[in-house]
Amino acid sequence: MATTTASPAPSVPQPLVEVAREYDADPEKLAGYAALLAVYGTAIGGFSLFLRRTGRRLPERIEPSDVVLLGAATFKLSRLISRDAVTGVVRAPFTTRRANARGPEVYDKPRGRGMRRAIGELLTCPFCVSQWLGTLLAGSFVVAPRATRTAAAALTAVTVADVLQYGHTALQKAAD
Repeated sequence: MATTTASPAPSVPQPLVEVAREYDADPEKLAGYAALLAVYGTAIGGFSLFLRRTGRRLPERIEPSDVVLLGAATFKLSRLISRDAVTGVVRAPFTTRRANARGPEVYDKPRGRGMRRAIGELLTCPFCVSQWLGTLLAGSFVVAPRATRTAAAALTAVTVADVLQYGHTALQKAAD
């Protein structure tokens, strides 16, 4: 009668194991990152193919005001996804709650191994997820500039309101 054993961790290709050893990193972690990069690259390639097949073209120029608007929207969206308590439901399959932060933000900790952990790390890092969100907003801007400007303006308005809220709180504390 055969005995059952716990299944081993997902296999990591030998070249990646060697790179991980030289890089002093966990091979499963690097494999998760590689998978995320493959998804990102595939999405960009798919979007490029979509543009070509639909006859859409990239704009010759993006106005500096649009860059600022998209940048502020990317900032706010990355904070919402990576630090907002309410969006914890998106992060929950990949993270555990570590602590409450100042104001309305929370800190979550990635959990699991491989791809699950890589997604958790992506979703808890505002700098990391902003690359994905900035790319998404830029792509959206190419396809539907008016709708994207409207959504970006709303996110930027919330960012301005947040700054004003923190400023107001600081002034109240200084006055007390």
